[in-house]
This record gives sequence, structure tokens and C-alpha cells, in this order.
Amino acid sequence: MPIMNHRTPKNIYVGRKIMGIMLACMLAGQSVMAAELSRDEKALVLAIQQRQTAALQLLQQSVLINSGTMNLAGVRAVGALYEQELTALGFDCRWVEMPASMGRAGHLIAERKGTRGKRILLIGHLDTVFEPDSPVVPWSQQGQQVFGQGVADMKGGNLVIIEALRALAAIGALDSAQIQVVFSGDEELVGEPIAVARAELIAAAKRSDVALAFEITLKNEKGEDTGTIGRRAAGGFVLEVSGEQGHSSTIFANGGYGAVFEAARIIDSFRQQLIEPDLTFNPALILAGTEVEIEQSSGNAAGKDNVIPRTAVIKSDLRYLTAAQRERTQRKMREIVAANLPGTKASIQFEESYPPMAPTTGNKKLLALYSNASEQAGLGAMPALPPGQRGAGDIQFVAPYVDSLDGLGVNGAGAHSPKEVLDLPSIEKSTIRAALVIYRLTNTSD
Repeated sequence: MPIMNHRTPKNIYVGRKIMGIMLACMLAGQSVMAAELSRDEKALVLAIQQRQTAALQLLQQSVLINSGTMNLAGVRAVGALYEQELTALGFDCRWVEMPASMGRAGHLIAERKGTRGKRILLIGHLDTVFEPDSPVVPWSQQGQQVFGQGVADMKGGNLVIIEALRALAAIGALDSAQIQVVFSGDEELVGEPIAVARAELIAAAKRSDVALAFEITLKNEKGEDTGTIGRRAAGGFVLEVSGEQGHSSTIFANGGYGAVFEAARIIDSFRQQLIEPDLTFNPALILAGTEVEIEQSSGNAAGKDNVIPRTAVIKSDLRYLTAAQRERTQRKMREIVAANLPGTKASIQFEESYPPMAPTTGNKKLLALYSNASEQAGLGAMPALPPGQRGAGDIQFVAPYVDSLDGLGVNGAGAHSPKEVLDLPSIEKSTIRAALVIYRLTNTSD
């Protein structure tokens, strides 16, 4: 208790006393939390805390290697760095080359075989959106924040994986556990065909019971860290419309309605009839006229105002949360497309690059396990992030085969921008969570 002398105002003394009581309560609360962890789990936490300086050095080393998706040598160099770390932890590592025609570096696969507990798959990616000519400064530390190329998305998440495994190895908890790590080399710009690019990841999922991915941990409106139990599919459609070319004075009558009015009817019908939670579509490229040429994301069109346009092409994004929502939406879109205005025809083709990750019961149970471990470590609960708040990610390729959870990496912001930033305290926090959950999963048969 502080001693009050004749020079200490009474209000300052009372304030100090209250602060002391509050601090004691906080410390008591922390000790209660710590008491909920087992002896091995407390050892995990301590091992992680003692590695923070070295962990930051490893992060800096990886970030200073430019690994833009198309910088194949840089992607391989980051993979070699991680391979060295994982080999030292007893993992068997191999580099999976992609066909030269794909123009991608390949993937790092690491595995420890065992029979104890759940079989775990850990997912990260080596590449960033920043190619060698990027003006973004590779590394800049300002207080408790680090700015740099891919520092949060997702070299910070990769670091969490490696440091969690290192802590587990330090207490002997990797022995007899079945753990696979897949660091893909082209998450930011997936090579084609996608079936080839993601074959190894899917195969690893089929050998696993649980998949954990370490993209940035996002916060909700309450400021709480969240887990991702669902992510919407990334796909799209191409709508092609044809009309009867003729003199503009005959439109709506003998000349029919033309391609533009039919295209407008279809798109606006989508807007009026298909709006629902977790479903979005964005007609981003529209070309129409008597002549249309279109490529991947650009094109040319020609037409005259006294000629009824005979062609319209629309390319659109399309996102949905479940396979059932996909089937329902596509069926309704086809019905709308088929109800043509006089003198017109239309067809629609769908494509899907990332499958949906539905928020399944298994995913929810996995998040509950993560949240429980986080609370017991004194790091707060982890509620689910609304699926519409995330883009597409590698976890979606494995979600159809195994219980899955994403968003377990570091806290950060500004991904893919010159302002990409990582909050340094989140490295320790996320690593503790990951290590505790992996420990618990590999020590249970439930």
C-alpha cells in the first residue's frame, strides 16, 4: 500500500489505492486463467513467449525476400527458408513442382507421421501480391507495428504455424502426432488448371481430420478477434444476348427489342429477384452493338444509333456461401435468361474458381475449441466472422473434405496495399492459440 505523506493530496492517494486494487484483481484473473491450462500447456505458452525476438527476426528474413506470385525464384527462396525450419523440427519436406506451362513456382509440403489424436493440416502460402518491381518498402518497423510486402498476408500467418510447431516440439508434443503443412506458392494468383494447382492440397485434406488456415485474423465490430467458419465461393458468369439487327425505327415492333434491352431486362431481373444474404453478383464488363469482340477483361464494340444492336455480352462476378445456394441461384438465373423479349435470344455460362466453404456444424465445433483455448489462456473469446466479410482462400478447396477453420493468423490491415501492416503483439497471441489447439487436437480421440 502506498504511504501518504503531508505532500500527497488525498485525491491522488485514493486514486493510487484504487489503481492498486484494480491491478491486483487483474493479476488474480490472469492466474485463474492460467490455472485452467495444464502443465504442458503452460510450458507451451512459456516457450512461445521466450521466442518472440527470434520469431520477429525470422519474420523479417522472410519478408525481405520478394515472393510475388510471378517471382518464381523468390517464392522458392521463401519455401527453402521454411523448409529449413520445418526440417529441424522433424518434418519430412518436399517441393512440388508445377508444370512449366502453368508459370508457377510450386508448393512446399511438410509432414510428420503419427497415429495419436486428430490428423492436422496447417495451411499457409508463400506468395504475395507484390512483384519485384513493387514500390512498397519491404520492411519498416514503427513501434508495435510492422509494414511490408505480405507481412500480414500471409508471412505473419506462416510464422504463427512454424512457431506453434516449434513450441510443441520443445515439450515433445509432436512425437507420434500426424501433422501436415502445405505452403502453396500461388494463392494470390492461382495457376491453371486449378485442378492441377490444388491437387496436392486436396490430397493432404483427404489424409486429415482437421484443417487450420492462417490468413489474417479479423476483428468484429466489438474489437474481438474472430474465426472464419465459412467463406463464399468465387466464381462468375458470362451472359450472351442476341437480337435481330434492323432499322432503329422498327424497334419494339417488327424489329423486336434488340440485344441491349434484353440484356438490361435480364440483369435487372437478377437484381429484383435474387437478392438474399451471402449472395452477390457484380456485372463488371458490358459490351453491346452490331459487332462485339471481348477478351478476358477488355473488348471492343461498334454500333450506330439508327441500327438495332444484335449482340450484347456481360461478364459478372458471382459469390455464394453454400452449394445449395449456388444451385438455387443458377436455376433461377437460367429461368430468367430463358424468358426472352420478342426477337431476342440469350444464354448464360457459369464458372467457379473457388468452391464455397459452408459454415458446417464441424466448423462451428472447431471454432468453439479455439475460442475455449483462447479464453483459458486469457486471450478472450473468438466468435465467428460473418462469411460475407472475407474473400476467397485456399481453405475452400479442402472444406468439402474436412472440418475447417480460417483466419487464425496475425492481426493486421491494408492487405494487398502499400499500407499493409502487422500488429506485433498478435504474433505471440495467435501462436499461443494455435499451439494450444494443435496440442489438444492431437491428444484426443473424440
